Amino acid sequence: MTARRPQRARDPEARRAALAAATMEVIAEAGVGRTTHRAVAARAGLPLGATTYYYPTLDDLIAAGLRHAVNTLQADLDQWAERLRAAPDMPDELTVLVQEYLTDRPQVRLEYELCVAAARDEALRPLAEVWMNGLVDVLEPYVGAAAGRDISALLDGIILLALVTETDLDAPGLTRAIRRLSAT
Repeated sequence: MTARRPQRARDPEARRAALAAATMEVIAEAGVGRTTHRAVAARAGLPLGATTYYYPTLDDLIAAGLRHAVNTLQADLDQWAERLRAAPDMPDELTVLVQEYLTDRPQVRLEYELCVAAARDEALRPLAEVWMNGLVDVLEPYVGAAAGRDISALLDGIILLALVTETDLDAPGLTRAIRRLSAT
């Protein structure tokens, strides 16, 4: 008689989170239209049955991925707000935050891919809106709503430039531009 391997306890919440994160990675790489339960399961390293068990429909899976991404992005924006509140110089600290953000280029690409995908897929728009509106909300106490929108647009452009050209951030130039936009 062969000894049975002890069954490993499954962690449903960890599986749900892994599937949600994997969903957003697949969407960023392949687009919503090419996202499948099979592709997500493979990315998460879980059996195909896990995706359909936790998320019976593809819409359920995509919605879970979107909720995960929105929650992650909101937590990041909350951290930025906290750091800016404690900073003696907002433009300097904001530049440091952007530099730190760009250290994880794959994650930044994922988030920007999802924002671009939101232009084509209404289901993804809440994620893009969290970033676009959330960053303005973080900046508004320091510079007002109009300058907050301008600085947010500047940061998006600078981040995209760094991603596309695979170059480092011009930190002194960004700080100067933030100061100019803050003064208006």
